[in-house]
Amino acid sequence: MGELGSKLGLSELSGGAAGISKALLAEFIGNLLLNLFGCGACINISQGNTAAPDIVLIAFAFGLTIFAAISAIGHVSGGHINPAVTIGLAAAGRVKVVRAVLYIIAQCAGAAAGSGLLKAFTPDRVAGSLCATSLGTDVTALQGFGIEFFLGFVLVFVVCGVCDPNKPDSKATAPLAIGLTVTLGHLLAVDYTGSAMNPARSFGSALVVNMWTSHWVYWVGPIAGGVAAALLYVHGFSAPAQETPRYKAVASDEKELKRLDGSKGEDLA
Repeated sequence: MGELGSKLGLSELSGGAAGISKALLAEFIGNLLLNLFGCGACINISQGNTAAPDIVLIAFAFGLTIFAAISAIGHVSGGHINPAVTIGLAAAGRVKVVRAVLYIIAQCAGAAAGSGLLKAFTPDRVAGSLCATSLGTDVTALQGFGIEFFLGFVLVFVVCGVCDPNKPDSKATAPLAIGLTVTLGHLLAVDYTGSAMNPARSFGSALVVNMWTSHWVYWVGPIAGGVAAALLYVHGFSAPAQETPRYKAVASDEKELKRLDGSKGEDLA
């Protein structure tokens, strides 16, 4: 049972309760910000629900929010802010099962809180569906699944690439790379599926406005794509481990060097 508990990550609850609590709070806040700022960009206060959505504005709002959130909390929780990322990394063995489950709960709660705040801040006449994700005109559920699959795939593929432990230099640009990937996904898919890429983001909006049509698409699609991307990267594209140098440079004492230099002309025999 001890070995099973270790594999599941139960030790994180007993030995590192403070750390896991901070990580869960970080994931909660990250998703709260995502649904508040990202979904808020979908609402046009001046023109109401009749205005056509500005896809570029929406794409950059979501991408910049992810960039900002990961920059702030990445060192605390890893900056997943997405169940598809969490489950993908868990499938690749980089996140324990217990932590993954707790992350997903915190992510969904944060997204619901963000959408709830957005509803409270928005006039009823323009609130509409509060940017709840839904399939576009004539887009079938299967087509929506395909789009969300590849949205989850590209996101987790990039996450694995920039967070590869054998590529330490890429970690500095990770928040920007991940944020721009979210922007990329929205530029493609807003008209198809609303471009969720994130089951928690869809769940938060759906819960607040009670809109669950084809909701399974926004869970199964990104998660399946994320798992496929994580397994593909870990088993096919991981950077090779860096070799440690066989010999280490030894710093010599400066005074000793001077003494040796001064004794070059002396007869040492």
